[in-house]
Amino acid sequence: MSLQQNLNTLRHPVSNAPEKSPFNAGETLACQGEKLRVLLLGSGGRECALAWKISLSPRLEKLFIAPGNGGTDAYGENVALSPLDFAAIAAFCKENSIDMIIVGNEDPLVAGIYDYFLSVEGAPLIVGPSQAGAALEGSKDFAKQFMVRHSIPTAAYRSFTAETVEEGCAFLESLKAPYVLKADGLAAGKGVLIIDSLEEAKASLRDMLGGMFGKSSATVVIEEFLKGIECSVFVLTDGNGGYRILPVAKDYKRIGEGDTGPNTGGMGAVSPVVFADSEFMRKVEERIILPTVNGLIAEGITYRGFIFLGLIEVDGEPMVIEYNVRMGDPETEVVMLRIASDLLPLLEAAAKGNLGALPLAEDPRYATTVMIVSGGYPGSYTKGETITGADTPMSNAILFHAGTRREADGELVTSGGRVIACSAYGDSIDSALANSYAAADAVEFNGKYMRRDIGQDLKKLSENRG
Repeated sequence: MSLQQNLNTLRHPVSNAPEKSPFNAGETLACQGEKLRVLLLGSGGRECALAWKISLSPRLEKLFIAPGNGGTDAYGENVALSPLDFAAIAAFCKENSIDMIIVGNEDPLVAGIYDYFLSVEGAPLIVGPSQAGAALEGSKDFAKQFMVRHSIPTAAYRSFTAETVEEGCAFLESLKAPYVLKADGLAAGKGVLIIDSLEEAKASLRDMLGGMFGKSSATVVIEEFLKGIECSVFVLTDGNGGYRILPVAKDYKRIGEGDTGPNTGGMGAVSPVVFADSEFMRKVEERIILPTVNGLIAEGITYRGFIFLGLIEVDGEPMVIEYNVRMGDPETEVVMLRIASDLLPLLEAAAKGNLGALPLAEDPRYATTVMIVSGGYPGSYTKGETITGADTPMSNAILFHAGTRREADGELVTSGGRVIACSAYGDSIDSALANSYAAADAVEFNGKYMRRDIGQDLKKLSENRG
């Protein structure tokens, strides 16, 4: 597919709004084919949104979610399987005639679930990269080296170990504040430190290399700080040069309004993103997506699944902050709303290595999500708080459960820091946000907290740019 054809596909709108509910969009552009039995791995808001979207497909025969949460059972059957227990997953797939596994979170991918099933007779299709491909997220040092090898724009960096800690301190002295330190391996979203003080940065480097994040920070990547506005670009690729660009989103990581306080897994998201216009996305595709997809092929790395590009716009130019090898969370909770095509055939085609000419169309409306979280998050917080209001049908919003579970008596309670993503459509960012916040206000549990400024920076940017 040519660059222009791909950009045309990216921006193809869906003009027919759903007649009964704003949440039937995924039913409109279905593809024909055999029915599929699907196993989705994960338990967060991302997996709940994926489960919802997949459940709309006429191609779906049966959806299982392992282990799922208190809301995913609305779209399929929750099963008590660990996403890291590959042998148990293989046995379940055989017993339940699973056609395709969709890997929601990064841990099974980094652990090599794709490679494991290569040796399983009659194995299902896997949506996700090989272990070598998953190193784009599993090792920040590998990812930076990959970007350098393929001339993909990113921040200048160097990597250090305990043996080279003094060199690391000297490198920090050569940079301007703030200082960016990243644990090389997976650290549950907590392995990135942004520090204003040079002495504190040196101390943190020593702490990280001394085991702050366990084995994940045995190597630490130090980067120059890039100043700009961030966005998330998602690509579905088939490993053979075919890919589709999904709707662009922006998430909000800090716990406090005005982007203050510690980082979280994400407090909300908005799509589309005002500055990710056709010219910006042309640069993204030419300079980042194509070199990434082609670079994986050139290095013999099998990659059939999602690539998450954490980007920053610096003076109008896109640069890569990080790769993830799965969909983002809470971005998935808006991206799924904006995909108007039937997603399941696209996932099947990617897993088979042949996306061909399958369309991926976008809904032109805004989609927003507001995350309601447990009091104290991202620090310590209580679990088991009773949730009310979440089971009441909502006409203008949809609740994607994250940290929830069902008790034996059916009561819904909190089970994590990020509890529910309140997502909604709107003809404008204001109307979408109004619907998301109305939904968030309708849900109650002890200690509930949310940010009230999601999307305000994009509104201001839009106004400034005219």
